[in-house]
Amino acid sequence: MTARVELIDPAQATGERAKFFEATREFRGRVPNSARAWAHIPHIAKLYLAFGAALQWEGAGGVLTSKLKEMCIIKTSLLNSCAY
Repeated sequence: MTARVELIDPAQATGERAKFFEATREFRGRVPNSARAWAHIPHIAKLYLAFGAALQWEGAGGVLTSKLKEMCIIKTSLLNSCAY
């Protein structure tokens, strides 16, 4: 299945996009495809890092554990036939 939104290659990124990819790599240890899609709008993508952390990590005000959140992500990916 091909992506509906062209994914930006971090190696080819410049300016704000390159900064976003660098911050993503430092924060998450990698640049997932979702970040490559968000990079089309770098001024919004910067907010994505903090928002994503608040959604997924414990201690950010949520009531679900990180383990349960990850299980929901995996199940949703399976139901939507994601390749990864």
